[in-house]
Amino acid sequence: MKVRVGIVGCGVVGTGTVKLLLENAQIIKKKTGVELSLTKVADKDWERKREIDVPFELRTLDYREVIKESDIVVELVGGKTFAKSLILEALENGKHIVTANKRLLAEDGFEIFKKAKEKGLYVGFEASVGGGIPIIKALKEGLVANRINTIYGILNGTTNYILTRMLEDDMDFLHALELAQKQGYAESDPSLDIDGWDSAHKICILSMIAFGKYVPFEEVYVEGIRDIDILDVELGKELGYTLKLLAISKRTDGEIEVRVHPTFIRSEDALAKVSDVYNAIMVEGDFVGKTMFYGKGAGSHPTASAVVSDIVDIAKKMLFCSKDREEFQWETQPVGINRNFYSRYYMRFDVPDKPGVLASVSRVLADYNISVASVLQKEKVCKMAGREGEAIVPLVILTHKAYEKSMQKAIEDIKKLPVIVGEPVIIRVEEEAY
Repeated sequence: MKVRVGIVGCGVVGTGTVKLLLENAQIIKKKTGVELSLTKVADKDWERKREIDVPFELRTLDYREVIKESDIVVELVGGKTFAKSLILEALENGKHIVTANKRLLAEDGFEIFKKAKEKGLYVGFEASVGGGIPIIKALKEGLVANRINTIYGILNGTTNYILTRMLEDDMDFLHALELAQKQGYAESDPSLDIDGWDSAHKICILSMIAFGKYVPFEEVYVEGIRDIDILDVELGKELGYTLKLLAISKRTDGEIEVRVHPTFIRSEDALAKVSDVYNAIMVEGDFVGKTMFYGKGAGSHPTASAVVSDIVDIAKKMLFCSKDREEFQWETQPVGINRNFYSRYYMRFDVPDKPGVLASVSRVLADYNISVASVLQKEKVCKMAGREGEAIVPLVILTHKAYEKSMQKAIEDIKKLPVIVGEPVIIRVEEEAY
């Protein structure tokens, strides 16, 4: 028996998926016993150049043809409005779904999975996080016996490439972004990547799988790398840290933290060594300990590999399972979100090069029970003309662990000190030893 597969959206990932299904169908059949038949591919523009020429008989402009002639509908159009209506229509018509749409699942996934459960259908979404990295399958299957405590992830290749160039080539943010765009790693409008939203969608999905609870996307704390200064990258390096846009999800006293922000991590840590467009996800379970998943997080072929993996999984269940079962179990009540993070902090203040400055800043930190771990003042790194021609230098303070709310209050008070010039720079530091 053949399982009919139809695809809606033939862009980069869609084209890669078509290529994989056409070229490796016999390999898949030999390995799994599943015979896949690509029936229809819908796209609104068949004139643009693609990696392969999709056979004419497979092409259509009407997505409803795909739904009608398929057992599994693959949604690869992206976005929310049309993609959501397409998926719900396909589910209503008894079709299983495979999607790579991280934004849709993070923001409206609860509705989609509820509909699938009502209809006894499957939704595969391995390709929504990590490209070809099988992180979702690992959480749902390989690590299912574990209580997941923490997930740390470099989930966006564009931002990782930019930060790599800043670190290794002493390149400022704008030049690194321009290079990423020239290399095809960043879109002409890179906002979703550099402002952290892409990573936020992904960590939201991983959190829901790991903790089995609905995570409202609006509760995810998001901060991007747009304002990162090369000076902080260099000073962090001198302190033994590497800057990454880190997605973090962890259990804290019956709640979870779900956040994305620039983060300093120890330069000898495995995640710090993940460079360029590569992604990596560290998962810590109570029995398995720490495991790390590494690979290309995007691109036509890696993502297509994840899409087809989902197709094969669903096809095997259709053919060989006596009864459908709902795999993705989660509680209907939203999880409690902890926004009062407990973290170390890197702070940089531009201050006059004169006695008493450190003492005045330290007094404010002490008022909020924030302990100073180390201080760095690099007189020759940066000198500027301040008020009345005085020399202005960067003062860097690294704290022990402190609560986010206390830190934010302390920063507001520090900004009022007459010795502070401009806006302070605050970057969180993830480090277990402190």
